[in-house]
Amino acid sequence: MDFKKVNAPTNTISRNMNSMSAKVGNIYETVVIISKRSNQISVEIKAELDKKLQEFTSLNENIEEVFENREQIEISRYYEKLSKPVLIATQEFIEDKVYYRNPFKEKLK
Repeated sequence: MDFKKVNAPTNTISRNMNSMSAKVGNIYETVVIISKRSNQISVEIKAELDKKLQEFTSLNENIEEVFENREQIEISRYYEKLSKPVLIATQEFIEDKVYYRNPFKEKLK
């Protein structure tokens, strides 16, 4: 996923949970959906960051030989400025971009 193109805010915003949970029908289920998606996004961002930073590691470095790499610092700053995963997940939920299902509800039908 390209996190640069997500139009999620970088700061927290107060939201009306009753209107957000209208299509799900349950506030707590809505929170669980957003939190699970947030965890998925967090794992994706972490994996992407680790992959980019892996290019800068060398196998024969000692603690004394570690030096600051300008490109590495810029990459880290970029990822720090991204919207938090929970804000991205909330925006995706509002825009109906999150697929979710409740297997327990499906068994009852």
